[in-house]
Amino acid sequence: MKKALCCLLGILVVFMIGVGITSATAKNTGQENRKVLAGQPDCPAIHDCGSCHSFSKSEAGALLKEFGEVREVKPAPVKGLYEVTIRKGNRQAVIYVDYGKKLLMPTPIFDIASARPVSPPPVELPVIIPKADLDKIPRANSIVMGKADGAMKLFVFTDPDCPFCKKLHQELKKLVTLEPELTVYIKLFPLKMHPKSYDKARVILGSNSLELLDKAFSGESFPKPGEKDGTEPVDETIKLGESLGINGTPAMILPNGRLLIGAMDAANIRTQLKK
Repeated sequence: MKKALCCLLGILVVFMIGVGITSATAKNTGQENRKVLAGQPDCPAIHDCGSCHSFSKSEAGALLKEFGEVREVKPAPVKGLYEVTIRKGNRQAVIYVDYGKKLLMPTPIFDIASARPVSPPPVELPVIIPKADLDKIPRANSIVMGKADGAMKLFVFTDPDCPFCKKLHQELKKLVTLEPELTVYIKLFPLKMHPKSYDKARVILGSNSLELLDKAFSGESFPKPGEKDGTEPVDETIKLGESLGINGTPAMILPNGRLLIGAMDAANIRTQLKK
């Protein structure tokens, strides 16, 4: 009996020692594993996810071609996203694309602490008419103001019934006195919202008369179109304006091809001409 008890105690001691060794080994192994993991680049606590992903400008251009032209791709201020600058027409804005390239987020994104956007706001870029298109604008079917063939040429698309065009018209008269080498080609571009302006444009172009244009802007009674007042000159100007991206009046095309929409005073136009 005493011999059996001694054997049992011996087995128990061996078992406890084994458990202790196993526990210590597991503990040490865990510590060693944590040390190893901490030094690995894929440790979640210190891993830079951006280092594992890429999104080139060409790839972004192909993926987002329906949204516009991709101008720049860079890491976003929010982890896991790319900041993509995209342009469509003359409007440029920033959007965000996730690392998986499956999701698109519009802007702005706000910083909570400052309550301010961290992404740049959309901007309106200047519209520049290419020189090839600028050279194709006909001088014919225009009402000329200023020097007949000046060194500087300004194209103005106007509507005889547009109140903003009337305001610009008065400023153009001042402008040609300030710039003696300026030729202003006034293109009659009647808008559909002004149903009477189309026939007025026909009469003005039929007589090639600056005085009639003044009369139209003054609101005086206006003659109806006659046989000499065809529709073709007006229709060609409308088609031309639409091909240049003009859909409102007044619109001006500067010598450098820049398109300006809206009325301006003579001093401002003069400054734009000298840029």
